[in-house]
Amino acid sequence: MRGCANNLGIGYSTLTKWRKELRDSGDIVVRGSGNYESDEQKEIARLRRELRDTKDALDV
Repeated sequence: MRGCANNLGIGYSTLTKWRKELRDSGDIVVRGSGNYESDEQKEIARLRRELRDTKDALDV
């Protein structure tokens, strides 16, 4: 599961949440890529990606 999440460029918790939703209801509810509630949420997402990428680079 972690490898799949990494290959898809999404968080492990997101993938497991989608899997659970699919099992429970037969449907996955997502907002879609790039749809943020506010500019602040968009900036937070960008910073999280940047932090993740930086951590990955440090691990190497």
